[in-house]
Amino acid sequence: MYSSESRNRFARSEAGLSLSHDSREVQLPVSVQIGLQCGCQLTPGRRMSVNADSTEPLWMPRVAVVGAGISGLICARRLQEQGFQVTVFEKSRSSSGRAATRRVDLSLSFDHGAQYFTVRDPLFSQFVEAWVERGIVAVWTGRIVDIDGRTARPKTDQPVRYVGVPGMTAMARHLAASAAVQFETRITRLDRGENDWTLTDSAERTHGPFDHVVMSLPAPQTADLIPGHILEDVVRAVPMTPCWAVLMGFERRIELAWDGAFVQNSPLAWLARNSSKPGRDKSVDCWVLHASPTWSAAHQEDEPQLVQETLQAEFAQLTGSRLPPSIHFAAHRWLFSATPLSLDQQALFDPQSGLVVCGDWLASGRVEGAFRSGVAAADCLIGQIVRDSR
Repeated sequence: MYSSESRNRFARSEAGLSLSHDSREVQLPVSVQIGLQCGCQLTPGRRMSVNADSTEPLWMPRVAVVGAGISGLICARRLQEQGFQVTVFEKSRSSSGRAATRRVDLSLSFDHGAQYFTVRDPLFSQFVEAWVERGIVAVWTGRIVDIDGRTARPKTDQPVRYVGVPGMTAMARHLAASAAVQFETRITRLDRGENDWTLTDSAERTHGPFDHVVMSLPAPQTADLIPGHILEDVVRAVPMTPCWAVLMGFERRIELAWDGAFVQNSPLAWLARNSSKPGRDKSVDCWVLHASPTWSAAHQEDEPQLVQETLQAEFAQLTGSRLPPSIHFAAHRWLFSATPLSLDQQALFDPQSGLVVCGDWLASGRVEGAFRSGVAAADCLIGQIVRDSR
């Protein structure tokens, strides 16, 4: 929500950079910075350098982060390390975003969002090494195959795959432990005043003032909260696809020679024996099925029961298995799972209003993308403080 003066000011920005994919191109206003341009790359534990000759005390901004997934939490942590006053707002009862685990009871748990992650980024690698040492993540050595029809072939390109322990939520919970997170607080409105921001939640409580706001939500949800802002059209132009996930627990182990499968030419895109991952209870054979983006979009409004039955039948046909009796059977719809675009902007920053947008969808997706995007968002704000202090 913005005043008419704010809307007019934002509307006058001229087009500059663009987000493009295939035939679609969306212009970025010239005043907007992307994460790759922010120019503040701090190694872990290093504090930013400001003007040592200044006699003025360094005033550290107040920052609201909306969304307690990986990108929002690593952004909050990085800002807090530099002395920023950060509050994270999360609509759910716990943190994780799509790096989620549903725990049914002590022996039944399902990673129904992100299934694993890989590491390429040097900074992310440093964090993952530390998490491995602390038992927060571990290498998943599950046997992974490609399935086309009913033929399963071992994957030839096998990167090191990591998972959170005892579930994929482990990383987010670790990051949230050192952050000021207000759970069960759904932000429904952002108001930009002359110099700061006020946030309103679904219970009509106000929060603020804040000097900066970091949006760490899927693109459509971010766009809905920033009507009239120069970033609204850019963010809204990024499509996100749904994903149906089916969670199954069986009385007996299904005898298959693999633990995970990428599936071609099927309503299903991914199958995983969740109980094969390190730190999981192996007394119950737990499986997670992910439908393909195309099938999920076509059946987005189907009843969960119908989705469960359809995808379970497809699983049985693909594996050629007579499934044992189930002790748990559920479906979960991720409305905004991923984007088909190959974006690597990392973050979007409007220095005029102090708004930053981040999320895995801006950094090629996946857990590592979420991490890189959150770091870039923090570096945009850190870089501005460094520049302003000189």
